[in-house]
Amino acid sequence: MSKIIERGQSVLKLEAESILGLVSKVNESFEKAVEMVLACKGKVVVTGIGKSGQIARKMASTFSSTGTPSLYLHPAESSHGDLGVISDGDIVIALSYGGETAELNHVLNFISRRDIKMIAMTGKPESSLAQAASVLISVAVEREACPLNLAPTSSSTAMLAMGDAMAMAVLEMRGFKTENFAEFHPAGSLGAKLLKVKDVMKSGAALPMVTPETSMKEILTKMTHQNVRGAAGVTNTDGNLVGIITDGDIRRFLEKNQNPFQATAKDVMSTNPKTIDALELAEKALFLMEQFRIQMLIVLDKSSAKPLQPVGMLIYADLLAAKIR
Repeated sequence: MSKIIERGQSVLKLEAESILGLVSKVNESFEKAVEMVLACKGKVVVTGIGKSGQIARKMASTFSSTGTPSLYLHPAESSHGDLGVISDGDIVIALSYGGETAELNHVLNFISRRDIKMIAMTGKPESSLAQAASVLISVAVEREACPLNLAPTSSSTAMLAMGDAMAMAVLEMRGFKTENFAEFHPAGSLGAKLLKVKDVMKSGAALPMVTPETSMKEILTKMTHQNVRGAAGVTNTDGNLVGIITDGDIRRFLEKNQNPFQATAKDVMSTNPKTIDALELAEKALFLMEQFRIQMLIVLDKSSAKPLQPVGMLIYADLLAAKIR
């Protein structure tokens, strides 16, 4: 084995061992820290500098995207006016492996005067930062993955992992759900995959709906000029769905009938149309359309008092435009 491969594997093993070494440190202090975040009436301000600062930025971003308002405060900028972002009701999470970072002093002095609670994440429980904290979370590691035991490697990886552990524990205790995640991630493929059918469907009074007695002429008019073209839902006197008429249904009917305009919707429609609930993921709707090779689904609201009444139509082209895949 070459020295390059050996070094790469050694780094990964050491960092993995460092993360596993944190398991025993997820204890009562960790629980108190999570409870502090859950009880916070304001926002979570995460601070740190250097490599710890990079982890702090990521930690603040993860909290914000999973339902906990959070921001990153650069400690060096804090003494030039940025301390104003810390308000009563906030909590501070301060990251420093050594726990003696001079740039954090202004932040620590400010929150001490304002009686704002602080969670410290450090590898040195005897440090000044640890002593000033309301709650201490240890991220101590045996050694860095750096062959000189100097560059932050195992320690920064451990700090990152502990931050994720905190954020995910908070997420679960909040009862944060898939739909909440989608709300905070409306852009990009992640948000698209979490869109619900109701977010993409066509709805409203302009939807083409007919009754079984509607004439062929009126059916064609509705299918041509209304909000959704190429199909019409068929509902009975109670407003419940009983069928669907598509362009394909009409073409097949015209091929077999000499006097098609004498027909009504009940003569043309397909019964038992494919439907989907408004609260289903749009990704599931796309799967169904491709599985059955159809271009449209009637949308029902199965949680309502009238679960068989259409509330919308979902068009294949609209799913593609929303970049569901």
